[in-house]
Amino acid sequence: MKLKRSERLIDMTNYLINHPRTLITSGFFVTRYSSAKSSISEDLSIMKSTLEKQQLGTIEITNGAAGGIKYLPGIGSEEAHKVVDELTEQLADPSRKLPGGYLYMSDLLGHPSTLRAIGRMLASEYMRSDVDAVMTVETKGIPLAQAVANYLNVPFIIVRHESVITEGSTISVNYVSRSSERIQKMELSKRSLQRGMKVLIVDDYMKGGGTVHAMVDLLKEFEAELTGIAVFAEGTYKGQRAIEDFTSLLNVDTSQDGQVQIKAGNYFERNFKDIEER
Repeated sequence: MKLKRSERLIDMTNYLINHPRTLITSGFFVTRYSSAKSSISEDLSIMKSTLEKQQLGTIEITNGAAGGIKYLPGIGSEEAHKVVDELTEQLADPSRKLPGGYLYMSDLLGHPSTLRAIGRMLASEYMRSDVDAVMTVETKGIPLAQAVANYLNVPFIIVRHESVITEGSTISVNYVSRSSERIQKMELSKRSLQRGMKVLIVDDYMKGGGTVHAMVDLLKEFEAELTGIAVFAEGTYKGQRAIEDFTSLLNVDTSQDGQVQIKAGNYFERNFKDIEER
């Protein structure tokens, strides 16, 4: 189809945004728009400059026979701080405090715009990492994992506490929940992972880390590899966590009587350390 440059830019941007981390040959756009390769190259330069200026990510362009164009979503420090500040303000309401040091967060993690912002933030850290799938455990982590997987453009996998007949045969592990100090079980369909797959674990809330550690153990059973661990919020925990290396957007302290203290997690330290130190 033959389009004006303004129309072409809109269509190209839309296509790339809907196909993140996907290598697309420049010839694809040449054919799609019946345009010269030089015109497409100019369009891509404009898009790359604008995306980076607006801190929406970047476009990687590689030359050669195996080269092409790849859109990598991202987020800038200023916008990320704005998202965290808004989440902090909403979660600081004392009425959200639940027994066991937990917070009511379902309304936030069920809101489309909030999920998109969180998903974009968590995914941006692993945009250039090898990630074949995103894993979470039912149920509250599911929408969050889906949001992250959407930006990484990979499947998301749900670990269940009880087997479901539609999942077929499964592999299970038993673990001790450090928050409840009870033995629990989680299982995953044998069809969900293949040997050597690189997996990002995502969860909504972590205290002692027992649940996340169990997912790591489950990966070992499948001979899959752990790429990283990202959680929406980490809670107060007295003792040694089962997981030490992870990324958190928020830090939730409910140790004070009747008080809820929310602050940024280690996300900015891990992703914008140079900017934060200025």
